[in-house]
Amino acid sequence: MELFERWESEVRGYSRAYPTVFKSASNARQVDEAGKSYLDFFGGAGVLNFGHNNPKMKEAIIDFMNADGIPHSLDMATTTKREFMQAFIDTILKPRGMDYRMQFTGPTGTNAVEAAMKLARRVTGRKSIIAFTNGFHGMTVGALAATANSYYRNAAGVPLNHVERLPFGHPLDGMEESYADPSAGFEPPAAILVEVIQAEGGVNVATKEWLQAIRKFAKDRGALFIIDDIQAGCGRTGSYFSFDGMDLDPDIITLAKGIGGFGTPLAMNLNKPEHDKHWSPGEHTGTFRGQGISFVAGKVAMDYFKDDTFMADVRRKGEIMADALKKMAGPGMEVRGRGMMQGIDTKNGALAKKIVAECFQTGLLVGGCGSEGRVIKLIPPLTIDDADLKEGLDLLEKAMNAVMVPA
Repeated sequence: MELFERWESEVRGYSRAYPTVFKSASNARQVDEAGKSYLDFFGGAGVLNFGHNNPKMKEAIIDFMNADGIPHSLDMATTTKREFMQAFIDTILKPRGMDYRMQFTGPTGTNAVEAAMKLARRVTGRKSIIAFTNGFHGMTVGALAATANSYYRNAAGVPLNHVERLPFGHPLDGMEESYADPSAGFEPPAAILVEVIQAEGGVNVATKEWLQAIRKFAKDRGALFIIDDIQAGCGRTGSYFSFDGMDLDPDIITLAKGIGGFGTPLAMNLNKPEHDKHWSPGEHTGTFRGQGISFVAGKVAMDYFKDDTFMADVRRKGEIMADALKKMAGPGMEVRGRGMMQGIDTKNGALAKKIVAECFQTGLLVGGCGSEGRVIKLIPPLTIDDADLKEGLDLLEKAMNAVMVPA
């Protein structure tokens, strides 16, 4: 680790929580240079839904490279991009009766959020976005304005303007009247930006009824309804979108992380056609939009969603995870989540940090999230086998017992 400590920026974070040098990885396991194997319940912060070095994706990528496929293409048309788009249309959009334009925004989720906010402001001619307490939407300045965490916000060094914040999951009591009253001082919003499950915010799960109320509030104000599905989407919750079956019909859906399949970057917004037409050619651009390797792997990922077999297995594993967490939760702790995104709120940031460190020592990678990092979040690859899932949950239980029981 000496080289990293000497030469890499002080801003590095995850390497401090996992102080070793990793050398190889396969599905739900990473191996360090000393040969120690770690079960990965962190999953690249939600990127590795299909595991490390997914064999089907790896084979397709090798074939692509051997055929001199185009790895970088800006927003030019390529065969790999067409194949990814067609697979997404046939597998995800058409079965749901969805009609969206696909906007490839740049390599990361924050690029997707920036583009969504920009388009909402263009469509409505308004400035203000409504976001929510504990929300996380990215680190670039526009998306950071919608992110609630003060630790991240304080690093901006400039005012983070034009975002109003409402309490996540709380009824909109009085808000209808306030926004309708010209003397109340509330601007009509350009959009409401919300996560169905606040992953970084502490695995906070919104109800269908509340989300429908938020959508109605947006529509009644002439605002766009934007769902950030960057971490909770792509199958993580047991359905492709975290909002499947909720009758929400978002105006824009932001996707990234798992959509590239292999861990290579890709971000894509789904824009309703009537909104997308407000863009002018080249008005929102980015060098790394045409990611050939991500298109290849992302197309392979679509095979997992051609029927409900894979998602049914994710839901089954999610129940195993939730049941195990409930059994190991101490007094006052709370278990939250859906599918294979589960969290245990220890109610104590210092305790959670000790548990994460103890897990690392015993060969399990987990991360803290939420206020003061007090929620231990489990997001293993959706492809993890039952034996590794059980072993990881056992390691977490042992770590919690070791930390919570006085020596």
